[in-house]
Amino acid sequence: MGYRLIDISFSSAVVILLLVMDPVGNIPLFVALLHDLEPASRHRIILRECAIAFAVLLLFVVTGRLLLDLLGLSESSLNIAGGVILFLIALRMIFRGKEPLFGDQIQGEPFIVPLAIPSIAGPTAIATVIVLVSGAPQRLPEWIAALTVAIAVTLALLLFAEKISKLVGERGLLAFERLMGLILTAVAVEMLLRGIEAFVRQL
Repeated sequence: MGYRLIDISFSSAVVILLLVMDPVGNIPLFVALLHDLEPASRHRIILRECAIAFAVLLLFVVTGRLLLDLLGLSESSLNIAGGVILFLIALRMIFRGKEPLFGDQIQGEPFIVPLAIPSIAGPTAIATVIVLVSGAPQRLPEWIAALTVAIAVTLALLLFAEKISKLVGERGLLAFERLMGLILTAVAVEMLLRGIEAFVRQL
């Protein structure tokens, strides 16, 4: 029995990946951490962090099924765990204030943490790509393509993070992030329901 979350189209996979990566919600964090740097340095760091995030997620796309088999994880536990993590992230997106989503900001030039991980390639994104590839391994090229498109869109948004922040304003970014949080809540509930349904069927 496969992962029922996987009965989705390519475009739906791209949208879900964008939601869990949350590039718009990450704009304030990127702007805050990189505002003291020259534009060329900012772009270099953003390119590097997106590349690292892509490599991490691609690793889990390729090894996700093997990892699940090695750990003995079932489809129901993965869906429930992914749903819980996604739900918690969604709640923080909806109700948090101005503080960074992943805790205190660091000083100096950021490297891997917190920009690549967990801002882009967080636990929810990792769980999502594992669920995608584990439920339909024959569609592996499609999932890699969806991940590539999602990372490309994320990169484009973050490269223009400062301009978007100035254009939309802090209130606009918070409002849009909360809207994305509402959508993520619905996705989280769906994952939980799929996991519970799969668990009940195993009884």
